Amino acid sequence: MNFYELKAFISLSEQLHFAKTAAETNMSPSALSRIITRLEEETGTILINRSNRQVELTQNGKLFADFARETLEKKNELEELFSGEKNTVSGTLHVYASVTACYTILPHFIKKLTEKYPGIQLSVETGDPAGAIQAVREGRASLAVAAIPEDGLSYMETINCKCTPLIYAASSSGPFTTVSGSPQDIISSVPLILPKTGLARRRFDQWTKSRNVKPIIAAETEGNEAILALAQLGLGIGLVPQIVLETGPYKNGFVIHTAGNTLGYYEIGFIRRSEIYGTQTSRKIQQAVNDILHSNDWQKEI
Repeated sequence: MNFYELKAFISLSEQLHFAKTAAETNMSPSALSRIITRLEEETGTILINRSNRQVELTQNGKLFADFARETLEKKNELEELFSGEKNTVSGTLHVYASVTACYTILPHFIKKLTEKYPGIQLSVETGDPAGAIQAVREGRASLAVAAIPEDGLSYMETINCKCTPLIYAASSSGPFTTVSGSPQDIISSVPLILPKTGLARRRFDQWTKSRNVKPIIAAETEGNEAILALAQLGLGIGLVPQIVLETGPYKNGFVIHTAGNTLGYYEIGFIRRSEIYGTQTSRKIQQAVNDILHSNDWQKEI
């Protein structure tokens, strides 16, 4: 096995999709499949369970993914030492963020980080905000931007950046520009587009259950952008944090319907492990991130 093969395996362990991984690593799916077969022959175990519907890591595959990450981190650390840049901070910071976070919160943080530590490169995985915490726990990301639960997170440090209310968004050219009645009346008479998982969905489910309300659910999807795309088609009103509509591609074209105090506000911020861990290179990067996160200069720009 070589570093190129280890990098390909790590990518597949994160994507769990041969075609997407092949495109990301600039190879054909068949070439990627041959790499996985060689790694399984070399290790003498099955690393990936394959089926027509899904790809998943075996238990040994998860252990091998950890080994691959540690090996590549040590390789990067050696390269840094051999280059004679022992006192500089350089390497890759892995970040998980939603598309909304990429144009609202991340730019201000990244600007300050790269100005002070130009040797740090960013690798950003975008996805549903509900997947942020898991990405940090699994080690796919050292830092994530997500909604922060009211009771915090065990073994995680959270840094609040912005508070935004949860609202319902309707297309300004659709049939739901005007809705009336109490929150109970609205959600039991107007089709809703909801997130499948995450903090907003948990609050919504808890509230409807406590009021014995039966909502009309038109669609469930992952990610705020997907919710707004369906709302824009006129399928219903979408439950999203208001920050999604304040900046970026969805700033225009929607009418906001308040959710009142029923669903509360969303605290959005950074999530990372409480302890600094890993190789020397990784520790330096985490310390640099800590330095920026706990300075107030960049947060004033959000």
